Amino acid sequence: MKLKDLPALIGFVILAEAAGAVGSFFTASSVGDWYVLLEKPLLNPPSWVFGPVWTTLYALMGIAAFLVWKAGGKPKARRAAFTAFGVQLALNSIWSALFFGAKNPGLAFAEIILLWAAILWTMTAFNRLSRAASALLAPYLAWVSFAAYLNFMLWILN
Repeated sequence: MKLKDLPALIGFVILAEAAGAVGSFFTASSVGDWYVLLEKPLLNPPSWVFGPVWTTLYALMGIAAFLVWKAGGKPKARRAAFTAFGVQLALNSIWSALFFGAKNPGLAFAEIILLWAAILWTMTAFNRLSRAASALLAPYLAWVSFAAYLNFMLWILN
């Protein structure tokens, strides 16, 4: 990476982290009251785990998007990759609005299935331009898979 690319890298990371900030707006509104009252599934991690994990995952998303941007490639493939990236980023923020903002775990579960598919779509599109970018999204897919389990169990238990 060249020094002249640093602003683009920072911009992509900020973009991804901004999606997290939107989601955290909804999370903060109910994590201290509604969420604490929910019966939790056996594998529910402590609340302090979520912040560092999500911050890391958003940074990885931004780095992955930067790698795709840097890779160049055919305009159609890049457009498809960034379309998928934008869709999954929007779905990521919407999940928080549904789960924490609307306090609707059932609807949030349906949406997280769409999010999971959008992450897979993004990984596939990214892989056409940069295998490293696609690989950087693997922890995100794994975490959202785990989050889908938690979401489902919270819905069923409550």
